[in-house]
Amino acid sequence: MAIRCTLSILLVLQALAGAALAQSASGGASSDRFAMVGPLRIHYVDWGNASAPPLVMVHGVDRIAHTFDHVAPHFAARYHVIAVDMRGHGDSSWDPEARYTVEDHATDLFGVVTALRLRNIVLWGNSTGGRVVQVFAGQHPELVSHVIAEDVGPERPRQIADNYSRRVAQEDAGWASEDELLAQLRKTNAGTTDAVLVPYVRYGTKRRDDGRIVWKRDPQLVKGFVATDLWRFVREITAPTLYVIGGRSTIVPKETQDELKKTLPRVTIVTMPGLGHYPSDEKPEEFLAIVDEFLKS
Repeated sequence: MAIRCTLSILLVLQALAGAALAQSASGGASSDRFAMVGPLRIHYVDWGNASAPPLVMVHGVDRIAHTFDHVAPHFAARYHVIAVDMRGHGDSSWDPEARYTVEDHATDLFGVVTALRLRNIVLWGNSTGGRVVQVFAGQHPELVSHVIAEDVGPERPRQIADNYSRRVAQEDAGWASEDELLAQLRKTNAGTTDAVLVPYVRYGTKRRDDGRIVWKRDPQLVKGFVATDLWRFVREITAPTLYVIGGRSTIVPKETQDELKKTLPRVTIVTMPGLGHYPSDEKPEEFLAIVDEFLKS
């Protein structure tokens, strides 16, 4: 038992050290900040460089702003990089009325953008965050310079929503320790490195009153994770838009890709073969090269 615990601790320390080295090399040190959006306090991570054009990142459901820690420093010298905790996630407020639709999250994003007086924004969202940035870009095209949607399109089928509800119920028991949760995540996210998983566990969990480790999330998030159609917003997007799709994922089928090409005159669709729902977790260097090329447009 002691050997396993020591090994786990060493792996965690190695991952944190690797992330720190990457951050140091890129010159990006982050700070945790908050913005009031109506009655809700929205947490965000800020990598500084406020005089540069903003790059705002929005995570997927259940995730947190710090799950971008492994990629955000790459942009810190060129952009004012910000990653937002959506309401009900991480260190942001829970909504007392359980309002958690994609449109609700987009409203919060607009509140943060307004509070920070951001314009000419590069938006990057993965999973549900990718839906949020599509809605925002359609609602506020004058504020957006580029859109990056990671393995997500304008549609969320009922099956995906139902699967999430089942998972939330299954995870209600929590975990005995962070090490136990980290070990489980390594098994279920085989392609994802500790540079992603360690901050996810470190910043995304809390200890419940009974001592169990649980996610920092409102269980009522399931009320907003419903079948969704966002085409009415996507049709209003005017900025260059990049969809990066995992080759093993079925979230954005060919029919949707074809419709996106017809709908958006400035769209780029790239499939990363063999990858799953979070390509930037599995092959971050290749993903960043795709984004860098796109941002030249």
